[in-house]
Amino acid sequence: MPSFFPAALENLIDRFAALPGIGRKSAQRLAFYVLSLPEEEAAAFAEAVLEAKRDVHTCPVCQNLTDGDLCAVCASLSRDRTTICGVSEPRDVLSIERSREYRGLYHVLHGALSPMNHVGPDDLRIRELVDRVAQGDVAEVILATNPDTEGDATAMYVSRLLRPFGVKVTRLGFGVPVGSNLEYADDATLLRALEGRREM
Repeated sequence: MPSFFPAALENLIDRFAALPGIGRKSAQRLAFYVLSLPEEEAAAFAEAVLEAKRDVHTCPVCQNLTDGDLCAVCASLSRDRTTICGVSEPRDVLSIERSREYRGLYHVLHGALSPMNHVGPDDLRIRELVDRVAQGDVAEVILATNPDTEGDATAMYVSRLLRPFGVKVTRLGFGVPVGSNLEYADDATLLRALEGRREM
């Protein structure tokens, strides 16, 4: 089907359409919006993308995103270093932090086990979590993966790997609806889930 748009605009639409959750019509709206920006704002937008790509990397300890040597949580001296909360994605750290009740450290797995999508243990940051626990300073690991099939499978797999180290392994309790994402849970629900976590 022939394109009615110039090649450069079509390319911009294709780039937006490649983003998760963005359909073709939304991609067109975004592309036309960017095209309507003054040149300085468009340049600032492009530079923000390049700067984030250039400066943001994973924390060598917890695998969360940072632009420093360590992320803010790992660098903080006030956090409880005997507890690690394992989450699937960096945005889940923000969800847990919103509860203002959790004072331990984090570990970001960067996904969940999903054989259907060809995501196996080697594709996640599980080995780094096991290495942290193996150092012997951790008393409890809270597995706060999403309460869906992939999240449950990931939590079970990780708990089996951690069992030989004698640490307490818990899972978030009821409060977060099954099949939902932590990203959308409200503060009270997350607080109840943290308080009601259970040993695996």
